[in-house]
Amino acid sequence: MTKTPAMPGHIDVEARGPILIARLEGGPHGLMGLNMAKALAALVDKVESDRTVRAVVLTGTHPGRFIGHADPRWLQGEGKRIPRVGLGTASAIARVAKTVRAIPPLAAAASITPLDGGMQMDQLHDTFLRMNSCGVIFIAALNGSALGLGSELAQACDVRLMADGDFFIGQPEVLLGILPGGGGTQRLTRLVGAHRALMMMLEGRPVPPAKALEIGLIDEVVPADTLMDRALEMAEYLGSRPRDSIGAIKRAVYLGGSMTLDEGLHLERTEFISIIPSETAQSLMVGYLDRTARDGDLPFYVPEIYHEALADGRFPLHDSGALK
Repeated sequence: MTKTPAMPGHIDVEARGPILIARLEGGPHGLMGLNMAKALAALVDKVESDRTVRAVVLTGTHPGRFIGHADPRWLQGEGKRIPRVGLGTASAIARVAKTVRAIPPLAAAASITPLDGGMQMDQLHDTFLRMNSCGVIFIAALNGSALGLGSELAQACDVRLMADGDFFIGQPEVLLGILPGGGGTQRLTRLVGAHRALMMMLEGRPVPPAKALEIGLIDEVVPADTLMDRALEMAEYLGSRPRDSIGAIKRAVYLGGSMTLDEGLHLERTEFISIIPSETAQSLMVGYLDRTARDGDLPFYVPEIYHEALADGRFPLHDSGALK
């Protein structure tokens, strides 16, 4: 049985129609520990299986923090259980932990061994990757500062909105003698570029909202009192697109974008071949063809039609003669 450290952390979920608001409760310091990591995995399980969910908005409950950072007791406690090894052995441990975690009886037995920490890290990485791969929009509504794992959770979301104020976001792990372990070395690099990410992580200095926006770490800076309204507006807008199409695009970008061009194009072809026969895609394309034949021009070159499609998340089939 996996030992859960005595630390705070849970997620309160509220449904607003097809949008879920996930409030991250990390105790008096706004920390993320093993309990919250497990709750996040369970939330992703839910949205993957429930096709009525279109978007998830994550926000913190601490008045000035989205997630302060990972609970140091979690990191230090698991770290001291791992023997000092070289990189080759560490790589082997990481691979074995991934394999063992996928086999519940073995995972239960391994939870009392040094493999447990590797399994916990693998599950966290897997949760974030599933967020990147599913057809649900994840929006980080950063109500305050986010360091370390808080920043990495935001990076794993599709959209990052940050409240304006005396807040900051970044990766300070080097100042504790470690490196980002929740995906920061990879996702921060992809968001802001290799050299800028390297310098941010080597120094450990966070950036305020305006700078985070400038370098592409976040998408918008929003007045604090309208942050949730803007996040829900964005969730409704992007979540209105066809869910299967969203998932295919996310996988092609998040996974294919780090492959070679040839491999990435293969992934794109795979997703395209899979989705183009779908009922949704066929219906929308038939409607587009019918409207073209009827009006004598391409509908997306008619501003009113394009604006309606953007607002609704799909080509308008009304008055087109196509199946609804």
